[in-house]
Amino acid sequence: MTRLFSYCIPIDDGAAPNPFWGLCTLVICKPAIRRTAQVGDWIVGTGSVNAPIGNASGKIVYAMRVTQKLTMRDYDEFVRSYAPNKIPRWRDKDGRCRLGDAIYDFSFDPPKVRASVHNSSNRARDLRGQYALISDHFYYFGDQPLPLPSHLLPIVNQTQGHRSSANDRYISEFSQWLESLNLKPNFLYGNPEYKLFRTPILVEDLHSNC
Repeated sequence: MTRLFSYCIPIDDGAAPNPFWGLCTLVICKPAIRRTAQVGDWIVGTGSVNAPIGNASGKIVYAMRVTQKLTMRDYDEFVRSYAPNKIPRWRDKDGRCRLGDAIYDFSFDPPKVRASVHNSSNRARDLRGQYALISDHFYYFGDQPLPLPSHLLPIVNQTQGHRSSANDRYISEFSQWLESLNLKPNFLYGNPEYKLFRTPILVEDLHSNC
């Protein structure tokens, strides 16, 4: 059965989720969702009352349908071959490259923390998630969050944690509403809400290289 996971994003900085290079990935933070969600499930991040752009409650920051689920070790191997820009390059001038979410280098045991938005203090929580969620069918709105219609507002969660089983009755309505908007999938409709870097990172061509 398809499930709909929803949670509040306190600070959307472009790392979790990472919507760049044609794939939306959730590899750090939200360990419970990463362990539990399966291929075919929807992950929806909603805005916070205290978002960097102001009150974004009741609005969608991003929605991704999980199309692949890998262990974090397998994800590290995957990005080396298929999505190298997901490996953070902290000194790169392109902010997207610095926001890479393949933070853990599994060629070391224990995995080494690459220079990135997280450090060793985040290791236990990140690795507790065990899996990386990947989507090639997503919608990212960032600092242009999309208001939910009133009948879907019950999926909004403003506390810590997430909603899943409580959203069962809204799965069909949510997917039908999203499809009715005729939006182009795998496209960035906004920048991350929180600007970690001064250089803008919104791009039209999601498949460009650093």
